[in-house]
Amino acid sequence: MRFIGLTGGIGTGKTTVSNYLHQSYQFPVWDADIYGREAVQPGSPILGDIVEHYGQNIILPNGNLDRQQLGEIVFNNQKELHWLEQQIHPYVRHRFEENIKYFIIKNSEFNDKTFQQITSYQTTSQNSTVVLVIPLLFEAKMTDLVTETWVIYSTLQQQIERLIKRDRLTEKQAYTRINNQMSLAEKCEKADIVVDNSSTLDILLKQVDSAIAYQQNNSVSGRKKNLN
Repeated sequence: MRFIGLTGGIGTGKTTVSNYLHQSYQFPVWDADIYGREAVQPGSPILGDIVEHYGQNIILPNGNLDRQQLGEIVFNNQKELHWLEQQIHPYVRHRFEENIKYFIIKNSEFNDKTFQQITSYQTTSQNSTVVLVIPLLFEAKMTDLVTETWVIYSTLQQQIERLIKRDRLTEKQAYTRINNQMSLAEKCEKADIVVDNSSTLDILLKQVDSAIAYQQNNSVSGRKKNLN
C-alpha cells in the first residue's frame, strides 16, 4: 500500500496538488487541516480547553472559535503555538490512524496486525494509494503514518504573495506564519520527493504525474527525487 505524506510550507500549493491527485487519479485525500477544524468544533473538549486557556473572548458570537484572533496570538508566541499544537495534534493523529486501519481492512485481507506493521503491509489492490495532506508532517512527527513523503516547494516571495491574496494577510503577518514552520529547505532535505511549484501549473502537474509513476518499491525508500 502507498500512503503519500504530502507537505510543504504554507502557501506552496498543497491543495492544488492534492486536488489534482484526487480528481485525476481518484486517490482518497485525508487532510490534517480538516481534522484540526473538527477538533475545535463547538462543544468539543479541545475547544473547552482553549476557552479555559484564553478566555471566552476567543469564541465568536455563533459559538465557533475565532481563528483570526487565535492566529494572532499563537503565531506571535512560540510557547502558545506549542501549547495549541499539543491540544490538537493528538486528535489529528488519531483520525489518521483510524482512517489508515479502516482503509487497510477494506482493501486487503487485513487480520490482527499492529499499527506499526500496517504501513508496510502489501496488497495487490489497484486502489491502494492514499494521500495524507499534513502541513506539519515533520514538525508533528507523523512521518511514521506514511510510506513516502512529498514536499511541495515554492519561493518565499510566492508564498507571501499567495498568503496575502488567499488569507488577506499583511506581508508581515504572512512572513510570521511562514517563519513559524520548519524551513522549506529543511523539509526538502527530509523529503523522498520534491515537487517544484515555482513555475507554471502545467509544469507542476507533470511533476506530480512523474512522482506517481516513481514506484516506491523501486526508488523512493532512502533516496530523494527532485522532479523539476
